[in-house]
Amino acid sequence: MEIISGGVCAAKGFTASGVHCGIRKNRTKRDLSLIFSEKRAVAAAVYTTNLVKGAPLTVTKQHLKDGFAQAVICNSGNANTCNANGIEIAEKMSDCLGSALGIPADDVVVASTGVIGQPLDIEPIKSGIPELVKSLSADGSEQAAEGIMTTDTKVKEIAVSFNIGGKECKIGGIAKGSGMIHPNMATMLVFITTDCAISRKMLSRALSSDIKNTFNMVSVDGDTSTNDMVTVLANGMAENPEITTDGEDFKTFMQALNTVTVHLCRMIAGDGEGATKLIECRVTGAKDEDTAKTVAKAVICSSLTKAAMFGADANWGRVLCAIGYSGADVDVNKTAVSFKSAKGEIAVCENGAGIPFSEEKAKEILLENEIEILVDFGSGDGSATAWGCDLTYDYVKINGDYRT
Repeated sequence: MEIISGGVCAAKGFTASGVHCGIRKNRTKRDLSLIFSEKRAVAAAVYTTNLVKGAPLTVTKQHLKDGFAQAVICNSGNANTCNANGIEIAEKMSDCLGSALGIPADDVVVASTGVIGQPLDIEPIKSGIPELVKSLSADGSEQAAEGIMTTDTKVKEIAVSFNIGGKECKIGGIAKGSGMIHPNMATMLVFITTDCAISRKMLSRALSSDIKNTFNMVSVDGDTSTNDMVTVLANGMAENPEITTDGEDFKTFMQALNTVTVHLCRMIAGDGEGATKLIECRVTGAKDEDTAKTVAKAVICSSLTKAAMFGADANWGRVLCAIGYSGADVDVNKTAVSFKSAKGEIAVCENGAGIPFSEEKAKEILLENEIEILVDFGSGDGSATAWGCDLTYDYVKINGDYRT
């Protein structure tokens, strides 16, 4: 398995594009993106758990009832959520794109991201689709990734090659996500493409299983968005033996998918609004996986811990505090905590109590832009990892006037 370039265009038969159509006032920012498969693809998706859902999710769910899709269209700058005519707009996006590509509108995945509760005019999108289709390219992944960004500061894309039945397969993805990110799907949008031949049943199973330990373990600010969606398209053009059951081939596919999703999780968490640091909490020695997950999420969601990481303050008591209110059944008296980064690792707590450590060394470790918080309960084999970021002054600045 190897990380390669190409993003969502790495897999055979996929092209992508991104243009500025006029939804966003800043003409230098792309606001409309397209991913297209040469062949109709098997498709699977998971959606936000928020009861308030963007209209595009409702339309996409309907389109994916048969388990197939051939294109993804996504706009930024407007979430198309809580709009009286939201469904109509999302359906028109599908209709216009379907006509331009010569495919059924039902084979279009629709997504939107941006401000909630603002009317979305179909005209800029309708006018931009011809250029969007004309711009489709095997090198278009980065442009598509730019077109789905809102407060993101970095393009998020990754691709991996792997082997199934003697055939080289590829899987790649792009993502957007910076704020309103919280476990149970997060203004996270993720689009994944692969040329691996895999059945609808197994693709859906792979995605549903993977997100439990990846996208559902990311938190930036504790807010779960209305428009979160992760979609995978598999067009089978690698011509490998189709994966229809459990076995080594399915395990290999799962590893490739997980490589892509973990990479995107880390990029989303590290690019949290106003963030300066990626925080990874790794829990080991828990009595079971669920306990480890509960603790890991509590730690990366703790505002006090996040603020301490921003200040490079080795305030391990805040980690213990988060563990204590997490609701997890753990023996605090067996708990050990360490901080780790490229500058080294330092133990700060053993058996639930503080131990002598160098504040200077701890500061040096925590000044890095990627920090690991290691928690060990010494009580079992349960483990889990969660990703978050520090809490900075800029987070409030960005969200204080996000709409205006």
